[in-house]
Amino acid sequence: MPHERFLGSRPIGTAEELERRRRRAVQLVNQGEHPTTVARFLGCGRSSVYTWLKLTRQAPEQLAAKPHPGRAPGLHADQLRQLEGLLLEGARKHGWRTELWTANRVAVLIERHFGMTYHPEHVRKILKFRLRWTSQKPQKKARERDEVAIDH
Repeated sequence: MPHERFLGSRPIGTAEELERRRRRAVQLVNQGEHPTTVARFLGCGRSSVYTWLKLTRQAPEQLAAKPHPGRAPGLHADQLRQLEGLLLEGARKHGWRTELWTANRVAVLIERHFGMTYHPEHVRKILKFRLRWTSQKPQKKARERDEVAIDH
């Protein structure tokens, strides 16, 4: 079993995977393996193995899966599809004078339609990484530009 990478102090894996690892450690020690060997094999600290053994004797339910303590994800996949549909309708349809979508405007749109408040910098990340939209600058044309003369 490969060693797990650590992010902060919490190992990477679902709550269920981490519970399976704790229970496997206890099982291996109960079968006669040394805690140091088990820790090395499972990619965890030796002190963790001793903690899990102690918990098994005192309160076995403490080995159970615990959800990651963090903020729940905001927009789920269906809401992202809805957001993209709203964006494709254009900014004018949603009350702005131009068709330009800015991070601030998208943040307002998300709040109006989904009731979630996002900082514009986070909105940029949603657009770029979750919707795969890229930032684009609008082309500026001179007001005096004569399209007919240019075409001629």
